[in-house]
Amino acid sequence: MSAPALVIGGGPAGMMAAEEIARAGHRVVLAEAKPTLARKFLMAGKSGLNLTRVVPDFTEAYRNDWIAAMVVEFGPDQVQDFARGLGIDLFTGSTGRVFPVEMKASPMLRVWTRRLTDLGVEIRTRWRWTGFEGAALAFDTPAGRVLETPRVTVLALGGASWPRLGSDAAWVPWLAARGVGIAPFKPANMGLRLDWSTHMAPHLGQPVKGAALHAGGQVSRGEFVLSARGIEGGGVYAIAAAVRDGATLTLDLAPDQSAAELTAKLATPRGKQSLSNHLRRVLRLDPVKLALLNEWGRPLPATPDALAARIKALPVPHLGPRPLAEAISSAGGITRDSLTEALELRALPGLFAAGEMLDWEAPTGGYLLTACFATGRHAGRAAARALDHSAIAR
Repeated sequence: MSAPALVIGGGPAGMMAAEEIARAGHRVVLAEAKPTLARKFLMAGKSGLNLTRVVPDFTEAYRNDWIAAMVVEFGPDQVQDFARGLGIDLFTGSTGRVFPVEMKASPMLRVWTRRLTDLGVEIRTRWRWTGFEGAALAFDTPAGRVLETPRVTVLALGGASWPRLGSDAAWVPWLAARGVGIAPFKPANMGLRLDWSTHMAPHLGQPVKGAALHAGGQVSRGEFVLSARGIEGGGVYAIAAAVRDGATLTLDLAPDQSAAELTAKLATPRGKQSLSNHLRRVLRLDPVKLALLNEWGRPLPATPDALAARIKALPVPHLGPRPLAEAISSAGGITRDSLTEALELRALPGLFAAGEMLDWEAPTGGYLLTACFATGRHAGRAAARALDHSAIAR
């Protein structure tokens, strides 16, 4: 083995872990199965690379207190400092989301990769981990099968979403066979499937703005899009976990007006106008909202109060989440009780884990990347400490 430390997985969590180990003065190898590093990171950059978010209640977005605790140590301020340390100029949008000024991931990835190399990190691409062989870690490499026995290893192999980019969860049976608890993977931050009528064809591809989705006590005012496959986008992702777990989903087409206000407007005489024209005139519903009301609300109630109630809580007849492979992220993975506070696997001392391999989830909007950075940093620092302690013991 050319180095005492090995990091498997070249996404943000793995790169952060490798940097922390190298900064602690240890030689480290970063092994990535794909020809290049951080493919999912680059994919995220196609929509602007939302690195983090500046909001007062940032950690409340995490369903897992143990992940939130690591984000407290390395949160929005630290992520911004880290990016600026790479020479990346940032800006903060109106909702607190933080982006690179260039709105791309590739410049940051290039500089970060160069810094890792300068720190002495040996990057090995096309090195695919294939499981254990006794106490060794086995790899398929361009030079053939290789066995490695590092003193510490950080696993940062991702979850189960976007498998074509490398997060294929192939590691699950290998760790489970060694006694590591694995929560089944589920889609997170995913769209919802719908079977549209032919009448909706003119509206597919259109955004829904100024509406509110309700599920399980959560409310999302974010924009979402009608696609041929269903509904997707930030507004849907914010409540997707609740819907996935069984909450009823409704849509409020007029969230800035009360039911009483709507009832009063609907009670005004419409004369010879069609109901659609009446709704457009008195409620200012745009064509997309009118189409959704007709798609999901028929037969429309005859009385103003009942129609107002329907507009305020329109049932969304979805057919469940889009497939896991299409989800932006995944829930599930290595369970909390299988890990120490240092993110070391209890069943496999010397092996640490970080990123989406762990059983946690959060909405989009900067929360996902921040937690990957934070857990990678945490695991990398713990692995470096383990190397320090083993050196003292020797």
